Amino acid sequence: MSVLDLKIPPVVLVLSAFAAMWALSTATPGFTWQVPYKGTIAFAVAVAGGIVAVLGVRSFQHARTTVNPTRPQDTSSLVTTGIYHVSRNPMYLGFLLLLLAFAVFLANILAVLPVVAFVAYMNRFQITPEERALVARFGPEYDAYKQRVRRWV
Repeated sequence: MSVLDLKIPPVVLVLSAFAAMWALSTATPGFTWQVPYKGTIAFAVAVAGGIVAVLGVRSFQHARTTVNPTRPQDTSSLVTTGIYHVSRNPMYLGFLLLLLAFAVFLANILAVLPVVAFVAYMNRFQITPEERALVARFGPEYDAYKQRVRRWV
């Protein structure tokens, strides 16, 4: 287990990525590209991200299990229906879509770098430890779920 495992709440990571994206975009205007209908595209992707994330939260609330991503050991039930039939991590997928929407809106190629860093960090320091905790808690049931449903999409 790493010192970073499950330590930084994903919302803090998303807000940090937003700030880094804006800073990179502002500091490097030469890396801006033309994106036709960027506002419309960004809005559509952001709405999709919001819906996916909210569906994930609602599924957890309906199952009466924790939505606290820093304490997966507190999970009381394995949620595999609804949006969890499509993605094992819809809340994180929703965050990713929000970040991608902002990258499109900024239209700066360097703004994508914090998005890539977000995915890499989440895979290594958030999702992998969560999966270890879920295997310990739910065993073969979670293993079977992992075989049916992809991590992101």
